[in-house]
Amino acid sequence: MSELRGTATTPVVGAGAPARPASWLRMALALAAYELRLALRRGEGLLITFVIPVGVLLVFSAFDTSGGVTPGRPVDRLLPGSIALAIIAASLVSLAISTGFERQYGVIKRLGGSPAGAGVVVAAKTASVVIVEAVQMLLLVGIAVATLGWTAGAGASLPLTAAALALGTMAFAGLGLLMAGTLRAEATLALANLLFLLALVLGGIVLPLERLPGAVASVSEVLPAAALTRTLGIGLGSVTGDATEPMVILVGWAVLLVVLAARKFRWD
Repeated sequence: MSELRGTATTPVVGAGAPARPASWLRMALALAAYELRLALRRGEGLLITFVIPVGVLLVFSAFDTSGGVTPGRPVDRLLPGSIALAIIAASLVSLAISTGFERQYGVIKRLGGSPAGAGVVVAAKTASVVIVEAVQMLLLVGIAVATLGWTAGAGASLPLTAAALALGTMAFAGLGLLMAGTLRAEATLALANLLFLLALVLGGIVLPLERLPGAVASVSEVLPAAALTRTLGIGLGSVTGDATEPMVILVGWAVLLVVLAARKFRWD
């Protein structure tokens, strides 16, 4: 944390004058940069955040896992799913695990009691997640266009896609912070990875929900992973349909999980 200590205060001109806190923005940017440097040093985090979503896109685009139940090319269905998986990896898995261990080691408590305060911590973590997700989007869309010949469908909607990304990030970040703020770090680590695998299977990412057993598909439809995948598919023009239902589901999960995280998060 030496990088942060150097930016927490700004000396005041004059011998013996007390130091004053740096500006809110300066502290937030310093902490966000620190969060990004930590993320780049975690090999397992890079695997889940970048390698697995790209692998899902490339590997499963080579053949049709839909069993003929969905029209179009495999990439048209797998790109929205891969983006959804990347969002889950960054805003749930990576955020939950890093925050959980920071809380266990007392880092979060010290930051919350420092001149930075809780607002700077939340802003910095949010900024780092958004930056990672922007890189993920550029990488996945670039690979889909350059190697798989993907193009956005006629019904593509940038506002709908952006709304889906924002709501999905809120929902899964809320879930990640809820886990990190209430469970032990080891339990958060195990649960976050389990939820990632469940999202991969039940989120309509590799297999469309129509190929799942009826009862399982019905439950999966109302979960945030499937709602995010479906909304992104409509937003990118990969599938046709009304986005109202999955958007309502995403809004509901985002509000619920963010409120729970804010109320239940413990700093120590």
